[in-house]
Amino acid sequence: MISLDEAVTARLESHGERFEVLVDPDAALAIKRGEFDGELEDVIAAEDVFENASRGDRPPENALEEVFGTTDPLEIIPEVIERGEIQITAEQRKEMQEQKHKQLIQRITRNAVNPQMDDAPHPPERIESALEEAGFRVDPMEPVENQVDEALEALRPVIPIRFDEVTIAVQLPPDYAGSGQSKIREFGDLEREEWQNDGSWVGVIQFPAGLQNDFYDLVNEVSSGTAETRMIQDEDEINRR
Repeated sequence: MISLDEAVTARLESHGERFEVLVDPDAALAIKRGEFDGELEDVIAAEDVFENASRGDRPPENALEEVFGTTDPLEIIPEVIERGEIQITAEQRKEMQEQKHKQLIQRITRNAVNPQMDDAPHPPERIESALEEAGFRVDPMEPVENQVDEALEALRPVIPIRFDEVTIAVQLPPDYAGSGQSKIREFGDLEREEWQNDGSWVGVIQFPAGLQNDFYDLVNEVSSGTAETRMIQDEDEINRR
């Protein structure tokens, strides 16, 4: 379950009665869209149905039976969310907007590069400043992943930007291959790997282009700066390695 501070109220009025449930706002939106695939118990603040959640008042059982055909809260809660309205306070809306603003910046920073600067990553501060200049405001009631394309459209007149992935080949010397390769392979998608006769390890990793600096930092850390890296430009180059 989630805390009461994290929950919003979903309210349904039917048959002259009011029914309220307390739920995570993102989960509530996913349930309304038919996209929720998690466990309901993990996204509600109370396994209960209220007439007035702020006072803790509960509707009569006969009203639950009349409207929902059951008194089981876990069956009623999704129906209240699907058929009702999600209520959020101004403070909750502000908090949700700030949280999703940070998530959006993080997602764009991870995946975006500057095509005018040899596909160098954009730092988060630049993305945040450009979003502000573009006048883009995050919708607190919409999933972040659904707002990325719109944000990119707003950013393109302000800064050169595109989403991309990079593929990089890494060779770890024998002294660092054993421990280092396990950390590197977790960074992205391992396209190919090969152990050399001298005990060194070669791996080809694909990951979001905005994470290049983080990747190079990791490679230097696990190899004490002795690893070799090379950007792979196409599939044929991967196959030739």
